[in-house]
Amino acid sequence: MSQSPAEASPQQPATPATSKASASAPSASAPAASAAAPQSLAQRGNNRSRQPTNQAFRDFIGSGWGPRPAELPPRSEAADWAAARRAALGAQFPGERLVIPAGPLKVRNNDCDYRFRPHSAFSHLAGTGTDFEPDAVLVLEPLTPAGAPAPEGAPTHEGVLYFRPRASRTSQEFYANPRYGELWVGARPSIEEVEAVTGIRCAHIDSLGDALAKDAGADGVQLRVIAQADEAITALVDSTRQAAGLASGQAASEVDDRLLEAASELRLRKDEWEIAQMQAAVDATKAGFDDLIRSIPRAVGHWRGERVLEGAFAAIAREEGNGLGYDTIAAAGDHANTLHWINNDGAVRPGELVLVDAGVEIDSLYTADVTRTIPVDGVFTEPQRRVYQAVLDAADAAFARANEPGCRFKDVHSAAMEVIAARLEEWGLLPEGVTAADSLGPDGQYHRRWMVHGTSHHLGLDVHDCAQARREMSMDAVLEPGMVFTIEPGLYFRADDLLAPAELRGIGIRIEDDVVVRPDGSVERLTAGIPRTVEEVEAWVSGLIA
Repeated sequence: MSQSPAEASPQQPATPATSKASASAPSASAPAASAAAPQSLAQRGNNRSRQPTNQAFRDFIGSGWGPRPAELPPRSEAADWAAARRAALGAQFPGERLVIPAGPLKVRNNDCDYRFRPHSAFSHLAGTGTDFEPDAVLVLEPLTPAGAPAPEGAPTHEGVLYFRPRASRTSQEFYANPRYGELWVGARPSIEEVEAVTGIRCAHIDSLGDALAKDAGADGVQLRVIAQADEAITALVDSTRQAAGLASGQAASEVDDRLLEAASELRLRKDEWEIAQMQAAVDATKAGFDDLIRSIPRAVGHWRGERVLEGAFAAIAREEGNGLGYDTIAAAGDHANTLHWINNDGAVRPGELVLVDAGVEIDSLYTADVTRTIPVDGVFTEPQRRVYQAVLDAADAAFARANEPGCRFKDVHSAAMEVIAARLEEWGLLPEGVTAADSLGPDGQYHRRWMVHGTSHHLGLDVHDCAQARREMSMDAVLEPGMVFTIEPGLYFRADDLLAPAELRGIGIRIEDDVVVRPDGSVERLTAGIPRTVEEVEAWVSGLIA
């Protein structure tokens, strides 16, 4: 990685190089370093700068560049869908100003940032993906007075997208700013380009403060913000509200929580474009699983074989998408019984299983979430097959229940648990005298010792999507067209579980599929193309590692 210069932002002029202790070797006439004034911690961040600061250099580096592209980029496929989402959200808050930040860059260590990933509510409502755009803010500006309904069929809000467009090549930012400068991170888009792609009116981020304050007040416009997305923007909204005499403190938090809740619930039902994105994410994930299986022979020979598998999947995720939707679980042997095993530092041994829970996040930021439990040798042992079939039966029962008219989201879990409890009773694992029916009752639940997690969660831009939705809108809701969720029962017998039969100890199995409710109410597996039965998995693995 190349070194970054000291300049932190284009608004802060560079300190002359001669004032920086490490900028160049001291001249014979320069005072000794020990005699120099002590540096503050902030100043020490500039110690590595080697940037010239004279005007001649600035003139030279800002000249001799070719013209920018003259043609504007085409409108995004997502633009019209995103416009409909903004209209649906705005209709819930007529007369109010809604602030949806993309979020800032986050420091990984010292002066290195993580790769940017915008807040999901921003991406959903702006229709953008990948890394657009650190510090951007989408504002839904009210078109009607507070409390006044919009004329029938008319929008309640206009979207305005505030961001930092690319700077002129004659600016210091162009060459000297490692966080935003074009020579460091590439050319950012212009306002005109973003307007063309998104169909949203755009403005420079520097004008955001005035825009938020306009007409704000008890008798004017109220503000709401997705408070978790960007601390700086939330602080700006809070100060604007205080100056305008609007809600502050806990009252403001409650106002903002309602916006977050509404934005989350808006994602419960995906539109046609989103469902196509989900299918694309699943297809990319299948390719990742294929390469992961092909890497099993190398994993078996490596002291950290789980990471060989993890790396094989991650390569496809970056080649075919934006990256991973979440940290991959590649859990061999007893590690499969740690539900969120992401260390992935264990060996992959012949005769064992590997539980892989992984998903590709594609460029639109929609992610798949798939789990398959894979026999390292391509063949299940008898105990492994017995547990696998029980989990598969639970998954099939949950899928069948989901296809029943009037099924509620929570009923999918209940159907899986009925099978899990029945199998554990057959195997003699429930306490003496306890039947499967007893265990399924509220005072029982003994079967949950071997499956402590839920069977389903919503899926989309977040792997656990719509997490801020109200229970009555999610867990207790009847399944509706457009809902995308997982079905993922499992059984987990830890190696130190003395209540489990010896032949089952160390076996952990989960099968996870992504499903969608179609317009006719039927539920369909998006993951139908990924092998899942015992015979299919054995043929899949054997065919790829042969």
